[in-house]
Amino acid sequence: MNQNQTSCLASPQTEAPPFASRFLDRVLVLGLSGLLILAVLAFGAVEDWSIFLFEIGAAVLGLVWISKQLASGQLHILKNPLYLPACLFFMVVLAQIVFGISAYPYVTKYAALQYVSYGIVLWIASNCVRGREQRKAFALIMIVFGASYALFALTQDLTSNSKLFWVRSPRFPGSIFGSYVNRNHYAGLMEMLAPIPLAVSFSRLLPGVQRVLIGFCGILMASTIFLCGSRGGMIAFTLEVVLLGALLLSSHRRAAVMLAYAAVCIGVLVFIFLSNNGRGLARIGDLSPGIRPQIVRDSVAMFSKKPVWGWGLDTFPTVYPQYRSFYTNLFINEAHNDYVQLLVETGIIGFSLMVWFLIAVYRQGLAALRHWKDHWDRTISLAALIGSTGIVIHSFVDFNLHITANAAFFYALCALAASELQTSDSRLRLRQASWREVGGKAAKTLAPI
Repeated sequence: MNQNQTSCLASPQTEAPPFASRFLDRVLVLGLSGLLILAVLAFGAVEDWSIFLFEIGAAVLGLVWISKQLASGQLHILKNPLYLPACLFFMVVLAQIVFGISAYPYVTKYAALQYVSYGIVLWIASNCVRGREQRKAFALIMIVFGASYALFALTQDLTSNSKLFWVRSPRFPGSIFGSYVNRNHYAGLMEMLAPIPLAVSFSRLLPGVQRVLIGFCGILMASTIFLCGSRGGMIAFTLEVVLLGALLLSSHRRAAVMLAYAAVCIGVLVFIFLSNNGRGLARIGDLSPGIRPQIVRDSVAMFSKKPVWGWGLDTFPTVYPQYRSFYTNLFINEAHNDYVQLLVETGIIGFSLMVWFLIAVYRQGLAALRHWKDHWDRTISLAALIGSTGIVIHSFVDFNLHITANAAFFYALCALAASELQTSDSRLRLRQASWREVGGKAAKTLAPI
């Protein structure tokens, strides 16, 4: 009786997960990081072979996640407000295919497969990159990759022979930067990556020397956004920095934090001018929108023909020539405005679901920012929210979300920003310690019985 009573009142510590489950957890975090990185290095994963490899990689991650659930013996799914709008959007795409709404069903089917891959990325990021150790590992991998990639892109730009990785000529002419043919897409990637080291450097998660080193990585990554000459990237990142500054102003030790914030901003400017005498900033003076306004005007005419369900996902380049109102010898493959293109391709229904998706990201992400400096999960949520904001802004003047690598990063960051946060390790240990103390006292009380 004594043993039974004592065991009933013992501390309710959670049993450690099986070795196989812990191992697969690490595989999923590393696998997701590797998939995102390889998509970037494969020229942004915009060619058929690279898109296929990305889809295969996402499918493998999905199978590994299922194996993890089988190994743990239970199905554990974290809540995320993004699941419902994402699933409903997929249903809209399926309706376009099944009911013959799409103007080009084949490309819509092809785009639907890509969307499934993005869904797997969102799912893995939500369910596997969630605890302190997982988010710390993901953040450090992205910091090392981002800084290394920025250094490579800068070196390639200074020694350019107009070839990707100095060996491969692009299929179409462009403004090469890093592994991207279009500098705007390089800037879009860095808008999502740079906030990670910047947020960590302003936190209290690591010793001072390590935070300074990570802050330098952030400065390097941010500088290349300006050095590549992307005007949309410069504007988007500037607004990201303003958002980060506003959050820092609300913190304690305001003077010290703002001094560090000013040092980061000055560091970015100094690095830009030392690298190429500020030539990248010269494009700020040229604010001509080019043919973008005409494309948007023509897109509105397209939308008016099919306002509810749209023309079909990814059908814009097929349908647009019928509505083009100006002469050009260029092939208009995208609307250069992700919102307008989504409205044209999926109508009011798809566009509304996208708005719901973004509202859910910010509603959940902003709610998780309290005491962000002291917890890895909250710091990475903040970085993910700021990175997502950059690409949301940039999408008004470009098509980053039609570049597979950038879209995958965007969905991963949205998942991290909106995921249900775990109880911090310190609070969990404190709670377990209090339960052990209660259990110990109860056991001593019941021992004489």
